[in-house]
Amino acid sequence: MPPVHSSPCFQMNNQAILSLLRHTAGEKRAKSSRGGLLKMLKLFPMLTSGCKMVALLGRPRKALLKDNATTGTIFGYRKGRVSLAIQEDPHSVPMFVIELPMHSSLFHKEMASDIVRIALESETKTHKKKLLEEFVWAVYCNGRKVGYAIRRKQMSDDELHVMQLLRGVSMGAGVLPCPNNERESADGEMTYIRARFERVVGSKDSEALYMINPDGAAGPELSIFFARAR
Repeated sequence: MPPVHSSPCFQMNNQAILSLLRHTAGEKRAKSSRGGLLKMLKLFPMLTSGCKMVALLGRPRKALLKDNATTGTIFGYRKGRVSLAIQEDPHSVPMFVIELPMHSSLFHKEMASDIVRIALESETKTHKKKLLEEFVWAVYCNGRKVGYAIRRKQMSDDELHVMQLLRGVSMGAGVLPCPNNERESADGEMTYIRARFERVVGSKDSEALYMINPDGAAGPELSIFFARAR
């Protein structure tokens, strides 16, 4: 696999994210550590069909959370946009919630590609806040800029509904009952993917979430990157 710098589909130039993505020669990641969750999506054809991805390149890194990994949830109405919520565990209040500028159909299409990586870049340069406390983010999916998003100060009713329904769920994928039948008729079903992520901090201006496989089987990988402009 060529380095990220030479990949025609990766257009970002943020060095913090590139450093988290950079391939290290000779490094072989344990294929048994990730990817099994996305195999579950084959049970839900509305999310993806024949989903497959290759393991992302990486750099030697030390996980901050091992036994108590971070919980990440991507969810949204089929005809609406997807949201991302990050929690310390399924029972805690989310520390980061944002509606991504991506329609569910686009996200599901990307899930069927060879590489799934979502990057959020803050252009704030004050450094007065912790990275995940920044509000305005440029959002990239598989190297393509899809728009801007603003971190939630408070969850919407739909986001709160999803967090309550998934309070006892550590990982999974599927369809959730909607709080409003009229909304479901207009926007389609509420779909979700929840997984445990290895959280890796590159610096005060960059960190990443790497999906952890729940069953030890080899498979694809979903990664989420955060970086602040320097």
